[in-house]
Amino acid sequence: MSLLPKTADIKPGEKFDLIIIGIGPAAYGAALYAGRYMLKTLVIGETPGGQLTEAGEVDDYLGLIGIQAQDMIKTFNAHIEKYNIPVILDTVESFRREGDEYVVKTKRKGEFRATTLIVAVGVKRRKLNVPGEAEFTGRGVSYCSICDAPLFKKKVVAVVGGGDSALEGAELLSRYATKVYLIHRRDQFRAQPYYVELVKQKQNVEFILNSVVKEIKGEKIVKSIVVENLVTKEVKEIPVNGVFVEIGFEPPTDFARANNLEVDSHGYIKVDEWMRTNLPGVFAAGDCTGMWLGFRQVITATAQGAVAAHSVFTYLNEKKGKK
Repeated sequence: MSLLPKTADIKPGEKFDLIIIGIGPAAYGAALYAGRYMLKTLVIGETPGGQLTEAGEVDDYLGLIGIQAQDMIKTFNAHIEKYNIPVILDTVESFRREGDEYVVKTKRKGEFRATTLIVAVGVKRRKLNVPGEAEFTGRGVSYCSICDAPLFKKKVVAVVGGGDSALEGAELLSRYATKVYLIHRRDQFRAQPYYVELVKQKQNVEFILNSVVKEIKGEKIVKSIVVENLVTKEVKEIPVNGVFVEIGFEPPTDFARANNLEVDSHGYIKVDEWMRTNLPGVFAAGDCTGMWLGFRQVITATAQGAVAAHSVFTYLNEKKGKK
């Protein structure tokens, strides 16, 4: 099985029942069900796996026990190949409505047409942008406490952030790790007071406030972090086995608004329970939506993709019935 999907030689202007924009877990889930519904489907995305490419071991997807993220992506590719779903690796710049169709414009391959769209463009995790972060991503640096906490049982970890996800992560990690350092650049938290008080009660959690991580060090895996106090300017190195970066996400607000998709107060694409957006025939799934905002997991993204594909199938049948 290949990490890259079998890409297709599709001619610009070709018409599909459905175009899926994105190629992360939500897009794979949508593609699988679109294939099962026998919809003529095209997937257009940039990086196969999306945020999965930043993960190491994945142990919270039902049936795939302790699988490496790269192997999970290969498995997803193989599954949609079974249904002969064509894939184009390209960037979708925009889409527009023309009559009963949507015209999807890509950066390199031209324009493609479809009756329906599923937008599954994901989000970008905010990074620390410090030396060592990229080098040790998946080797001690994680962006998901819920995903990776069990991998750090009886180890020492650091959580960086001050919002709900950081405090929730610190609380969860305190159940596995022997020591948790919670590092925040301010002396007050954005998180709900309930979470703050909950973490304060944990004897193995140490707060390092008014401080930032300047560097992540290691060899093959993370060994330590360099932390600077913004008030005293003191710099110290702290031995840790893992660093959990929980400083939020960048929603696809610009892409959504440029394509007339309604967004919620956080900037995520607004959908209903059937993943319908404000545009007729356009659905959205996965992390780019406001659904389950505080619980972003591979399993929920693929589920949303499946629901979106079902909604597409229903929408197309209803259109045929009206005709």
